[in-house]
Amino acid sequence: MTASTTPVQPRAPEQDTRFDRRFSEILDYAAEVFAEKGYEGASMRDLSRLSGMSLAGLYYYFDSKEKLLYHIQKHTFTTIVDRLRQRLAGSTDPQERIRIFVRNHVDYAIANQRAMKVLAHEDDVLKDGHGAELAAIKREYYRICVGLVEDLKSEAPKRSELVAARGTSTRTAVMGLFGMMNWLYTWYKPRVDPSADAIALQMSDIFLQGLQGERDPSPRSPDLDTAVAAVPARAPRKTRVRGRR
Repeated sequence: MTASTTPVQPRAPEQDTRFDRRFSEILDYAAEVFAEKGYEGASMRDLSRLSGMSLAGLYYYFDSKEKLLYHIQKHTFTTIVDRLRQRLAGSTDPQERIRIFVRNHVDYAIANQRAMKVLAHEDDVLKDGHGAELAAIKREYYRICVGLVEDLKSEAPKRSELVAARGTSTRTAVMGLFGMMNWLYTWYKPRVDPSADAIALQMSDIFLQGLQGERDPSPRSPDLDTAVAAVPARAPRKTRVRGRR
């Protein structure tokens, strides 16, 4: 089925509100369908059955399945980045700003697990201008995180409680953090796991302690080495083989 070429007439403000609300509802249904069947396996008919809307009604909002995927990804990334910028504006402390970054991502990821699954599984589907636009938003998000980690590293020599991890590259740290956060949708269970705030706090602690901690293990005590050396080695037990009677 092809999209109608009839131009959509301008809408009054209250109609815009209804349009936007319905637009968002369709995106939620589409995320559910894509998360369950995958982009290639899903169809507009699947979405029609789940949403209760006719195909004609769906095509009024989206002229293709590709546009649906594009809007799901764009809405997710822009929402996360916009909320992050607002939250970061209220803090200048390097550690707190990283905690804000983690909490912002975890909040959205737990509340929108299907959308996060679609982002992870259909990351490279869009190849045209839409794909380039989304890639630019992703790079922006990545660079924000890089800047936060660099700020923390530069602040470490000025504050006695901060210790910059030796030899840890910023890229390794940032990609490790994303790896920890992005897979929440695969294991998070509301009835088993703690709240988003609690998980964000724990992930922030893990990341900050790893980034600021010592890379090498502490040297063993000479007394411990002496004690270990004094313990005689135990001879291997002999296995007794019984003969037949």
